[in-house]
Amino acid sequence: MTFFETGDVELKEKFNDKFVKETVAFLNTNGGKIIIGVNDNGEAVGVDNIDETLRKIADVITDQIEPPAADMVDTKIIAENGKLLISVSVDKGIKPLYCIKKYGYSSSGCLLRVGTTCKSMTEEQIASRYKQRFILNDLIVEAPTNLPVLSFHSLKQYYLDNGYRLNDSSFETNLFLVTSDGRYNLMGELLSDNNRYSLIFVKFNGKNKAAISQRTDFGKRSLLFAYEQLMNRISSENICVSDTSVRPRKDTYLYDFDSVNEAIINAIVHNDWTISEPQVSFYSDRMEIISHGGLPNNLTKEEFFRGISRPRNLKLMKIFSDLDIVEHTGHGIPTITEKYGTDVFDITDNYIMVTIPFNEDVVKAGNVGLNVGLNDGLNVGLKPGEEEILELVLKNPKILQVEIAAEIGKSVKTVERYLSSLVEKGYILRKGSKKTGQWKVLK
Repeated sequence: MTFFETGDVELKEKFNDKFVKETVAFLNTNGGKIIIGVNDNGEAVGVDNIDETLRKIADVITDQIEPPAADMVDTKIIAENGKLLISVSVDKGIKPLYCIKKYGYSSSGCLLRVGTTCKSMTEEQIASRYKQRFILNDLIVEAPTNLPVLSFHSLKQYYLDNGYRLNDSSFETNLFLVTSDGRYNLMGELLSDNNRYSLIFVKFNGKNKAAISQRTDFGKRSLLFAYEQLMNRISSENICVSDTSVRPRKDTYLYDFDSVNEAIINAIVHNDWTISEPQVSFYSDRMEIISHGGLPNNLTKEEFFRGISRPRNLKLMKIFSDLDIVEHTGHGIPTITEKYGTDVFDITDNYIMVTIPFNEDVVKAGNVGLNVGLNDGLNVGLKPGEEEILELVLKNPKILQVEIAAEIGKSVKTVERYLSSLVEKGYILRKGSKKTGQWKVLK
């Protein structure tokens, strides 16, 4: 067989330094294939050191290209006329612009495939594509996941609980869980029962990161379930100090729950999931909520604080809206600023961090940082069985009584008695029916 070089096929007799340029050019254009072990006449001559060449290719893909492009490249060994060749398939990049890391976003670092050659991009082309990094919508819809099979039992149940019924044959397409060519995308994985992403909660001892008390990754099942788990944890950490000398009594909380909830929802729907997951950091005097990617869609800070909503993940926002988790009204940021002001926001091109300060009086009364939270085992007045149930409800608000009984080794009747006690003591509240409802942890 004779090979021919075309606009989407590059032939190389040996691996050399031009490989990274050709890969970047394909990423920035329409994708293509690089075949190593073929001479200028199109004849297969083979690759002498397969293992060494594969290692060099991997090093280029993982270390020399910005942004990361490993998911866009697939390397295979093929045989032709008794010779072993290496075929490197490069998809069109999901980001608007890729570059050779050591040259950065310059004409030397940014290339296009033009015919059978690599051509440096002009400054105008680079500037235009660079801006698109911040205005391109729904990367999680365009980015494929490498998980071939996903299930959506939890997602279907959430829709059913909210009065919707999903059509099994069309809901994956209707909810944009697959790419245009039928592969599952990143949003599909985020909402699936078997996703690899999570919402991260880290608790520190004191006011800095010197000592971690606890780290919990909520998720691995569905982003919706992870959100519920995280908000249950946030609720359980919210110490309340009551003044009973006045009527009605005055309750003061460690932080405003609604503001924190809005900050976390915004972190989820505005996060650039191709970078990393959102994280909540809990200190003795404050809470920090960070999302990645900066302001989306060319949004200015002034527009952001006015409550103008341009979510980076529009289709994900639609699902959160369908399930009444969020209202698409832009009132989330004003809710936070009305309570805490605009100074609690730290906004850069790479991230948005919201710092929620704790109420100083509650901090002093509650000894925050030393005894906050269910997982610290300091819930006064609870029986051992009740503590176990509280932990299970915190992890899974939809857990059934029979499931609790199996977990703690007690009868269903005993579990029912423990749950009633927890309700009477004000630790939990039941929302909805016995079959389709869920528990809410109050403290």
